[in-house]
Amino acid sequence: MKPRRFGYGYGYGRGRRAAALLLLLLCLCLSSLFLLLLHGSSAPLDPAADEKAAAAGARVAEAQAEVEEAPLPPGNSKVAFLFIARNRLPLELVWDAFFRGDKEGRFSILVHSRPGFVLTRATTRSRFFYNRQVNDSIQVDWGEASMITAERILLSHALKDPLNDRFVFVSDSCVPLYNFSYTYDYIMSSSTSFVDSFADTKAGRYNPRMDPVIPVENWRKGSQWAVLIKKHAEVVVDDEVVLPEFQKHCRRRPLPEFWRDWDRPIPAEAWKAHNCIPDEHYVQTLLALFCNAAKWSRRRTYTAISNT
Repeated sequence: MKPRRFGYGYGYGRGRRAAALLLLLLCLCLSSLFLLLLHGSSAPLDPAADEKAAAAGARVAEAQAEVEEAPLPPGNSKVAFLFIARNRLPLELVWDAFFRGDKEGRFSILVHSRPGFVLTRATTRSRFFYNRQVNDSIQVDWGEASMITAERILLSHALKDPLNDRFVFVSDSCVPLYNFSYTYDYIMSSSTSFVDSFADTKAGRYNPRMDPVIPVENWRKGSQWAVLIKKHAEVVVDDEVVLPEFQKHCRRRPLPEFWRDWDRPIPAEAWKAHNCIPDEHYVQTLLALFCNAAKWSRRRTYTAISNT
């Protein structure tokens, strides 16, 4: 048997493998030592501190959400939404969703409700209506001139804000059919008012005693839910000619269901009284008398009347 010879290449290969193994072990040791030092230098976990940090983060997130939801400071031309309500607004959440569509402060809200009623967290679920009631409201009776007086009160308050450029009358049962951006762009893109108006030729509402202040050829009828440009809003507020005629001669017919004194008989010839509904005639007739018809056009509100 020949003796086994150990050459240079064989011994060198074993030396390289041993060196590599030692280097790997050294790296593992250093990594473990580094992790131990890092863990030892970190602060111990404190559950109370974690809870405080989480609570602070929640408060910051809540504050940011409120800022994002709140209307931005005004700087654009605004649409004034003028609500005529008995007291509460039953469709307030629908309007809340509508107003949330604006992020640029392009609207204002005023509410005429019964005297003494205040819109607070207890009376409305929408923050957009907080304290938006006018402070000089009056008692409104259906079919009387008090309804148009309420409209004038709302307009007078809205005109105090120079950024209000359009004025929309809405009732407590009105709802928006389109989102805020579409509604705003549509209203602001027109230079005219939107008023439902037509010549009322039926007998019974026009009182001849209004002539000559209100000639019969200028007598108009339509829905009170209108959109006015600023010029027409100022005409309504400044009017001292047509309103007195409505207050004197445009009254509700004294039908039994409207009587408060049931023990009294119906006045003789009550059927001859003019059953004039001022809110359906006042703005239309006023604009027909003093404004260019080219500056006001068809209405942009829709009315659904239920017999139930």
